[in-house]
Amino acid sequence: MAKKKGRDEAAARASSAAAGEEAGAGPARKMKRKEYERQMRILHGELVAMQEWVRDSGAKICVVFEGRDTAGKGGVIKRITERVSPRVFRVIALPAPTEREKSQMYVQRYLSHFPAAGEVVIFDRSWYNRAGVERVMGFCSEDEAFRFLRLVPLVERAMVDAGIILLKYWLEVGQDEQTRRIESRIDDPRKVWKLSPMDLESYSRWYEYSRARDEMFAATSTEFAPWYVADSNDKKRARLNIISHLLDQIPYESPAREPVVLPAREKPRGYREPDHSGLYIPATY
Repeated sequence: MAKKKGRDEAAARASSAAAGEEAGAGPARKMKRKEYERQMRILHGELVAMQEWVRDSGAKICVVFEGRDTAGKGGVIKRITERVSPRVFRVIALPAPTEREKSQMYVQRYLSHFPAAGEVVIFDRSWYNRAGVERVMGFCSEDEAFRFLRLVPLVERAMVDAGIILLKYWLEVGQDEQTRRIESRIDDPRKVWKLSPMDLESYSRWYEYSRARDEMFAATSTEFAPWYVADSNDKKRARLNIISHLLDQIPYESPAREPVVLPAREKPRGYREPDHSGLYIPATY
């Protein structure tokens, strides 16, 4: 079975690396890009197999990613979705609520994005904004936060009862690594868009976020929708570990594939390629 083969191969490589690290009694070695891409290639193949199973079976999968700023949520989501179909995998990253949405039931703006049959929906931050960002930054009252924590397990129970496979991941990064990542954004023109005044304010409230996270876990990590925590101090390992774990939570089977044979091209029947050279963009590189 392709799934089992991929799991065993990845596990064998990881076990071998871990054994080497333990023998050296030092910090985990930095994963080389070649090894990382080799492991990711295996997982990408399994994600495609899972995609085909989801489409054929009509499964409904909802994946929530939460975590501290710079924890790597976007990078994980990008690696999950880069080799699969956007018709099956949808990424939801909602902006700040409008005035109309602020007047709605809190979870209402998220309901329309829940998966239908044959879909995988990934939330880059989610309804749990209320338990984290909104609570810590004062965008909601403590009463609203407590009400959310009390009611959200009931909503998630309804989701699971409706046949949705709900997976909730919290990416955890340490203080020193978060500082390094934020500092790397300050002068890098590729990353400057990732740094906002809100990020700087939330950076200063490390322990407030820690307390909010702890209360969120205590109130909303349930038997039917538990939280899964991933150490994301090493981004490469975190991405591999999260994708591998996600795949293990889905009861997919690799679909049988018929051999593919390319058909012969049609004959040109007098067609000649015209000169389109004036339409080409400049070859700057």
